[in-house]
Amino acid sequence: MNPVENNNAARYAVGIDLGTTHCVLAWRALDQEAPETAIEVLPITQLGSPGSVVESQQLASLMYLTHPNELSEQALSLPWNSNSNSNVTGSLNQPLGSIAQNLGAKTPIRLVSSAKSWLGHTGVDCKEAFLPLDSVDEIDKVSPYEATVAYLCHLKNAWQHRFPDAPLAQQKLTITVPASFDPKARELTAEAAQEAGLNQAILLEEPQAAFYSWVFDNADTWRDQVQLGDVILVVDVGGGTTDLSLIEVKEDSGELSLERLAVGEHILLGGDNMDLALAYQVKAKVEAQGKTLEMWQINALTHGCRAAKEALLTDTDLQTVPIVVPSRGSRMMGGGLRAELTRDEVITALVEGFFPKAAVDEVPRSRPRSALSKKSLPFAQDAGITRHLAKFLSSQAPENATAFSNDPLGVNGNNPPAFLKPTAVLFNGGVFKAPILAQRVGENLNRWLEESARPAIKHLSSADLDYAVARGAAYYGTVREGNGVRIKGGTACAYYVGIESAMPAVPGMEPPLQAFCIAPFGLEEGSSAANSPEEFALLTGQSVEFRFFASKTRRDDQVGTVLESWSDDELMELPPISAKLDDLTGASGQGVTVTLQAGVTEVGTLKLEAVEVQGQRRWKIEFDVRDH
Repeated sequence: MNPVENNNAARYAVGIDLGTTHCVLAWRALDQEAPETAIEVLPITQLGSPGSVVESQQLASLMYLTHPNELSEQALSLPWNSNSNSNVTGSLNQPLGSIAQNLGAKTPIRLVSSAKSWLGHTGVDCKEAFLPLDSVDEIDKVSPYEATVAYLCHLKNAWQHRFPDAPLAQQKLTITVPASFDPKARELTAEAAQEAGLNQAILLEEPQAAFYSWVFDNADTWRDQVQLGDVILVVDVGGGTTDLSLIEVKEDSGELSLERLAVGEHILLGGDNMDLALAYQVKAKVEAQGKTLEMWQINALTHGCRAAKEALLTDTDLQTVPIVVPSRGSRMMGGGLRAELTRDEVITALVEGFFPKAAVDEVPRSRPRSALSKKSLPFAQDAGITRHLAKFLSSQAPENATAFSNDPLGVNGNNPPAFLKPTAVLFNGGVFKAPILAQRVGENLNRWLEESARPAIKHLSSADLDYAVARGAAYYGTVREGNGVRIKGGTACAYYVGIESAMPAVPGMEPPLQAFCIAPFGLEEGSSAANSPEEFALLTGQSVEFRFFASKTRRDDQVGTVLESWSDDELMELPPISAKLDDLTGASGQGVTVTLQAGVTEVGTLKLEAVEVQGQRRWKIEFDVRDH
């Protein structure tokens, strides 16, 4: 299909899966007369090696920081480089995608990865240039935010190279984010899109996008495959993260409708962990031969194990894949070490290591952390994805039975332990291209359900595990035009601001803190919550700070609900929100009586405003980039 001539109006719904390990772009024509128009995945033009232009349906989320004398400008030239109109503010002239992966395998200290995971890290300034971690001082580093902008710029240029008459900035664009992203991570993603010139982009949670893809692929039958009261569990295991969501089938005006009910924690655990586990398994084989591997070789080995894993798990006739470990120096003999991975080794390592049999009341294992550690991502300590799943389902049980129409908690049956009991499951992510891994998750779910006298879970088949998120995001663009079923969801959390209680000073005792609800669970995009009934004194003319909390389980709290106490599992504290509030009257440091009003933008980011009680002034409380 070829886009028609652009007339400054959206002709296409475009979805971008801005993945931890890969990016994918899918699109669909916005043609009201052709509701069954196919969703296409864009072959992304990129460099495979210096001077060699290739196309792939995935762009590896990798950037290679070249040495000034390493590669010529011609070697890095892409088809759109000669077009001055393709330049985008904030883009970096560094190789991305396949070439970055190939060059980085040889020189990993110059390879930038996991930018998306850093955006979701609460303990860093994502606009600070610190990637790659642990690289030498002579390498000019980049920030996670800069890398994200660069990936979006590349995708924009690749689209416009293919479709010059339909600028991406004028299409219905949806960018996906993990369901577990906090408000700041979502804001950073939206800001990166704006810097890439994609101001009209909106955000969509990845598990929802995967489910939208399933709905599109089953347009004529999805209502036959699920029924009123079904609670669908979406298990999305990507390259770097595990994302869990629950979607309930409800009824609206006599028609089946869908509502996203809950999302899990931001779990940094996925296919990359599996590749690393296999790399260390091969490392042990090599070292058993009396050889020693350096860290750069282990990094390169990880890429080889990824390819071997995919081959062994998808080709049932293949039993062994050779692994070549790159080497340099005379003591490493012959320019390379050789080992192998077998199908049985891969299955044992991944199934038992990452999808173990678990009880539904198990929790992920943890160990005391060292007082000092290197700067790093907050990786999951427990590799057992099934234990993280058990914790997620159990966390939805307390005090939430009224939120569901088919009693999935089993509260009427008194079947301990209490956990939310899904009736169907949809798998997403390249990890599940190995049927044995989805099978193991299904075995755990069915055992938990059987213990509670519940029917076995229904498996919803996904046709495209690698591209479902991008395809679903493209379909969502047409859904927003009124063509298709929309998943109701809104915010995945209820949000609270901390209120310090007034009390006389007592040595060694901090004033009690209350949590004041400012935005209820499920606040829809483009809507605002009611003004808070409580009035506050707000200092103007200087920066102030709000302590901010979120709950994924308190679905019934409304604006003004005050919590005197809570458990760590009930409320989680988010990074403080700094507000830079100008005094429009010229008098700084004065207390202004305000109420608070929260809302969700059309883009899908949370906003918070302080509204003057005795006047017309409003102050937007900005979600500043993390700086602590």
